[in-house]
Amino acid sequence: MIAVATTQPRTAGAVRERDSLSQEPVGELVQRASQQLTELVRGEIRLAQAEMKEKGKRYGKGGGLFGGAGLTGFLALEALVAAAIAGLAVALPVWASALIVTGVLAVIAAVMALTGKKQVGRAAPPTPEQAIENVKADVAEIKESAHR
Repeated sequence: MIAVATTQPRTAGAVRERDSLSQEPVGELVQRASQQLTELVRGEIRLAQAEMKEKGKRYGKGGGLFGGAGLTGFLALEALVAAAIAGLAVALPVWASALIVTGVLAVIAAVMALTGKKQVGRAAPPTPEQAIENVKADVAEIKESAHR
């Protein structure tokens, strides 16, 4: 004779607990399910809020960098104007130095613009994707449980 061991031994307490669950009134089961569903929805809402907060921070950083790029680009344009004036009014070294400053400011503006674009791209799309996927999975699980 071969003895078969189970992974969960059946005790009288476990059988009574299972039997008591099956004997619970439907109203209590519905109330417990409603409570659990409410907790689940609240958790998903908290997740969506956290996700949107993170995306908002990234949009803010990207917008700030775009603003900085615009200001620096404006300064580069002013330096270019100063270089043209200096080139007409004075000898070569003055306008050459102004042109060098213009080039440096233009490079700074380009770096800031690319960094801002990267930040905005990392935040897009502005929807809480992870929370939406979790809710879809939860709804599918609930539908599957209801059909059993």
